[in-house]
Amino acid sequence: MASKISPDPFCLLLISSLIITRPLLCSSTSYIVYMGDRPKSEISASSLHLNMLQEVTGSNFSSKSLLHSFKRTFNGFVVMLSEGEVEKFAAMSSVVSVFPNRKKKLHTTRSWDFMGFPQEVQRTNVESNIIVGMLDTGIWPESESFNDAGFGPPPIKWKGSCQVSSNFSCNNKIIGAKYYRSDGIFNKSDVKSPRDSNGHGTHTASTAAGGSVSMASLYGLAMGTARGGVPSARIAVYKVCWLDGCWDADILAAFDDAIADGVDIISISIGSWEPHDYFNDSIAIGAFHAIKYGILTSTSGGNEGPGLATISNISPWSLSVAASTIDRKFLTKVLLGNSKAYENVMYPLIYGGDAPNITGNFNSSYSRFCFLNSLDPALVKGKIVLCDALLSGREPFFAGAAGAVMQDGGAKDVAKSFPLPVSYLGTREGRHIRSYMNSTSNYL
Repeated sequence: MASKISPDPFCLLLISSLIITRPLLCSSTSYIVYMGDRPKSEISASSLHLNMLQEVTGSNFSSKSLLHSFKRTFNGFVVMLSEGEVEKFAAMSSVVSVFPNRKKKLHTTRSWDFMGFPQEVQRTNVESNIIVGMLDTGIWPESESFNDAGFGPPPIKWKGSCQVSSNFSCNNKIIGAKYYRSDGIFNKSDVKSPRDSNGHGTHTASTAAGGSVSMASLYGLAMGTARGGVPSARIAVYKVCWLDGCWDADILAAFDDAIADGVDIISISIGSWEPHDYFNDSIAIGAFHAIKYGILTSTSGGNEGPGLATISNISPWSLSVAASTIDRKFLTKVLLGNSKAYENVMYPLIYGGDAPNITGNFNSSYSRFCFLNSLDPALVKGKIVLCDALLSGREPFFAGAAGAVMQDGGAKDVAKSFPLPVSYLGTREGRHIRSYMNSTSNYL
């Protein structure tokens, strides 16, 4: 039989590298004790969990060790434990699994038209009763995507609430909002409310259920109408991600609430660095209990593709959504002095390898890649720099260049933005440009 215990990788690392520090840093770690369905007895879940904790810890018992109890739709709790205590909990017949409170990470305007969901479609009143639960970084309620004009009061089935604060309130579009932090430890940059200070949660919420916003664009590019898949649906926000990531304990607490609150579907664009066993994975556990209540969980495929075995959310009772191709590109032609165009003001062209910052102790083997500080500002100022690598664009920008042409052999399915005009070419086109530059002394 497989072990119920999933080890804490941080403690294992400390043990293997510096045993003397282990008792200080790993004597008590946050774990999740998962127990399956809600208890059917009259005893409250919190009392049951405290009794179990007292049985395991004995004279070392402290109620403060119990950080959170899951009790609305499934059974379990978050608790500070030593390794020996973890083993005792795992030996209990009522416990399904014990695993560390791990950190997870966060994983466009025309997508719905491309998929065949047209803007001009007859909306029914039923759609306005759909509640989408978003587990993410929160939401920016002032965004036009969440304007509640034309919305009536929340559906009668809604049992959730809104954690109102000085900088946040709900409306008839965003009908509920909560935030979670089981350890109570916030970074000074964290916003202690459901408000989104990252942008990821606002992006995912608007993609799923944002209202129609005309004249939307990326700095003037691809102007059109931005909207979600179900623009008339309501949104319930569960903020589980902070500056340091998204913790399992908070994800499970949000699932517990979202299911009990009455959402119809749960969307979570969060995942691990690698897949875990179902009973040791907070998203798989939460999605399992959601589907038992008839609630589908839509999970993200992740950002690690497009190679094999790069999806982290793999439970069979959830819908793992991967990225697809899109039907548009933002094209820029590269026009050379010999009239060759590689999709009109002309700028002098210079190869990064010919402009090393000698005074900064850089040579052409560095400057050809346009690494930060490797370019000579006197040589590249006002020119377009050809770089042998795809970088952020700030490197030639800081050196005073007018723009850059970057060549790279990698996949081009991820949109990028740069602080100055940049064209991103394949290595074949890059070789053509180098050949042209070698053929003339006055290249543009």
